[in-house]
Amino acid sequence: MDINVMMQYVTYGLAALGALAFLVSIIVQVIKEMPGLNKIPTSIVALITSLILCPIALIILCTYYKVTIIWYYIVASVVGAFIVYLVATGGWERVKEIWDRTKYKDSEGE
Repeated sequence: MDINVMMQYVTYGLAALGALAFLVSIIVQVIKEMPGLNKIPTSIVALITSLILCPIALIILCTYYKVTIIWYYIVASVVGAFIVYLVATGGWERVKEIWDRTKYKDSEGE
């Protein structure tokens, strides 16, 4: 596979991840104060919203591009829903914190 094609797919994937995380954040902000949902923690509402939105987005895209939906597409969208949930609930900060704790530090300057 050509590196340019691979980079294009990675860019599309990151754009889709950002768009889905944005949609999850917006939907959660709108529905979290509804009666019945205001007693549930916001992170649970975000997770459930992500688990619903990602497979629906996959089905819409497969329908639009006339691609046959295979079972592992749905499984991949559920796995991706957890990543979307993490990003929507401030996951980039957690990932950066983990990276800062574990990354290689140059000892020459010490």
